[in-house]
Amino acid sequence: MTQQGQQEQQVVRQSADVGERYAVAVARYFEAWNATEEGARGKAVAAAFEEDATYTDPLADVAGHEGLVAAIAGVHAQFPGFVFRQLGGVDGHHDIARFGWELVSATDGAAPVAGFDVVRLGADGRIRSVFGFLDRVPAV
Repeated sequence: MTQQGQQEQQVVRQSADVGERYAVAVARYFEAWNATEEGARGKAVAAAFEEDATYTDPLADVAGHEGLVAAIAGVHAQFPGFVFRQLGGVDGHHDIARFGWELVSATDGAAPVAGFDVVRLGADGRIRSVFGFLDRVPAV
């Protein structure tokens, strides 16, 4: 194999490793947002987010595990019986990833809320910050 061919294979392997890092972080993100019991929610938030992580979207601006747990609990109180589901794949570069999501009713499959989030990962793969955007929200 030529040196150029070896370098191309190295780039492909590195891209796969980075892609896996994003996928793991996003999977943990959804575990946290879908945790409904308080104890499980706190553990899932700690696994997904750095201690001083920030979360900002049009409806919330919180920091730290306690703020995240409260924000997630608030969504579950407003939308009982709903779960967050990833839409499409995860795209990213460097320490930044983006992905789409929707909030889906477990009873009838309705998805009144959808959006996409941009996350910044820390060195350990946990999320340092989230910037959320809402594409679909229910009429008030």
